[in-house]
Amino acid sequence: MTDALTESLTRDEKAAGLTEEQLHQLVGLVEYDEEQDVFPVTGWDAIVFVVGNATQTAHYYQSAWGMRLEAYSGPENGNRDHKSFVLRSGSIRFVVNGAVDPDSPLADHHRRHGDGVVDIALEVPDVDKCIAQAVSAGATVVREPEDVTDEHGTIRIAAIATYGETRHTLVDRSRYDGPYLPGYVAAESTYVRKEGQPKRLFQALDHIVGNVELGHMDEWVGFYNRVMGFVNMAEFIGDDIATDYSALMSKVVANGNHRVKFPLNEPAIAKKKSQIDEYLEFYRGAGAQHLAVATNDILASVDALRDNGVEFLDTPDSYYEDPELRARIGQVRVPIEELQKRKILVDRDEDGYLLQIFTKPLGDRPTVFFELIERHGSLGFGKGNFKALFEAIEREQERRGNL
Repeated sequence: MTDALTESLTRDEKAAGLTEEQLHQLVGLVEYDEEQDVFPVTGWDAIVFVVGNATQTAHYYQSAWGMRLEAYSGPENGNRDHKSFVLRSGSIRFVVNGAVDPDSPLADHHRRHGDGVVDIALEVPDVDKCIAQAVSAGATVVREPEDVTDEHGTIRIAAIATYGETRHTLVDRSRYDGPYLPGYVAAESTYVRKEGQPKRLFQALDHIVGNVELGHMDEWVGFYNRVMGFVNMAEFIGDDIATDYSALMSKVVANGNHRVKFPLNEPAIAKKKSQIDEYLEFYRGAGAQHLAVATNDILASVDALRDNGVEFLDTPDSYYEDPELRARIGQVRVPIEELQKRKILVDRDEDGYLLQIFTKPLGDRPTVFFELIERHGSLGFGKGNFKALFEAIEREQERRGNL
């Protein structure tokens, strides 16, 4: 890899102790010329959730997912509207917000959508350049560029609207060394990690999937192409992404170096209700469906997560016993029997292979869930596993009475 790519590691990635080689394996980075980028993105800044109870959700991400608390905002330091907990694992920052004031807009948002992602914030080197590009391309600015300052320095910040009620906040942290944003104070968890657990269960964010309404996928692919200069990375349609009962269509857009990747899904006509239809019904519109978190040891992570009570989708033994699958995937780093024991899926493409597994929905509504992914050269998304994955989701839909 080039020095230029090495120097492009974000401060969060460096603080997590990641090297460029590790990050390349974790999320599949590629080289590109940032100087030609009309909307340069340094990396993920924060994934911001609105939840019904931020206090309990923050505890869940610490106790079940091994994240650590690093900042807080709430009534104790002047925020009378909501509580906000900032959590980290590796280079990933989650922010969970829950209304304190019953009249808070967050309470209205949660009443409609339930727990979910409201903001996919991105770190950028030049907020004003990005906003100028977004405006010229027809995007809706929901927060004009402004400086926000405290004793730790100054952050330049703005935001644009994307699908549903989701936004992309754009953040320049180059002049700031505080724990998160002005208005937040450093905080430490009182939760004590179990003995013997890995240092962290995931190291980086690989991609975030957005679900949009029927007929709107190409509209939002075009938005990312036109507004943010993202490139089309993959397309899945027809038999690639269908079962006997349900179907969807998906296209993937990514920034120049593929650090930030957005698969965008829409439902397709089928005999029964697809996972996308179910999501749109229960989320009440378009939104972020799942977050794929990257790990360099998916077996250890899955073992620890199961021990912490996290539930994963089931995969039948017939998947692992299929001779065509075994022939296609060839040799991987662990015996297939170890993957079978944990219900981890495996896929290979022309660049390498990947291991992946999906949780059940994390909240009461069948909306947001997580994927764990371990890449070994593959730049794909597990195309060979789509049928097995969707059949597993359908089994859960049927149990919920939503298929």
